Amino acid sequence: MRRRPAHNGRLTPTDADMPNPPASPPAATPPRLFRSEEELARLPASERIRYRLVDCGRRYHANDNIADCVRGGELAELTAEVQAKLQDVLHTLVIDTESDHNTQETAKRVARMFIDEVFRGRYHPMPAVTEFPNAERLNELMIVGPITVRSACSHHLCPIFGKVWIGLLPNEHSNLIGLSKYARICDWVMTRPQIQEVAVTMLANELQRRVRPDGLAIVMEADHFCMHWRGVKDSNTAMVNSVMRGAFLKDANLRREFLALLPRKNA
Repeated sequence: MRRRPAHNGRLTPTDADMPNPPASPPAATPPRLFRSEEELARLPASERIRYRLVDCGRRYHANDNIADCVRGGELAELTAEVQAKLQDVLHTLVIDTESDHNTQETAKRVARMFIDEVFRGRYHPMPAVTEFPNAERLNELMIVGPITVRSACSHHLCPIFGKVWIGLLPNEHSNLIGLSKYARICDWVMTRPQIQEVAVTMLANELQRRVRPDGLAIVMEADHFCMHWRGVKDSNTAMVNSVMRGAFLKDANLRREFLALLPRKNA
């Protein structure tokens, strides 16, 4: 049997020399705190939803949609939770919500506004969008807009108001959707806390997946109230950004045609 020197100079057998080398201990599996919906039901709705997201490895950033991890009735519970927390915020701001009739229902109103309106795109699923085959094999430039969009800055939760223009170059395999559906998709993507650059990219990804055009172009121009209302308080600054894909990225003439047809508000 082969031996190796030990630290005291004596020879000791190696693991390979042993008839049955000791097995490595199995990796410890992190225990799960909750194993059933019944156990989760004892927690607040926000914790139940967060558990499901973490359990399936889902990201839940401010601009992510988490609707598929929300169960029936939980949005009402979540709204009540938000209301209670906002009431604490008002109390900490030293606002007398008991004798001031203007703020007695403020926490409730703001909670409902967050869940059902301004952040609706986080908590509600994508609206139904009917798609039609391109039976006429349309392949000319299509422009939809300006579509009015409302969002919120994820840094300060201040409003973002703007316009979106969408350019499409369909092909015979593209799916066509109704004009109003572009507005519905825009609203679903934009009604989340986010930054404009990412919002436009997310909108482009959703339209690319649904329509499958040869070219896709999106331009967004928006006013950010984190600039107007606070900080530098500059009321004249707007942000414009674009996403160009496929033919719009490769064909400079097509890109110029699209941009020239946009009725920009400052033009």
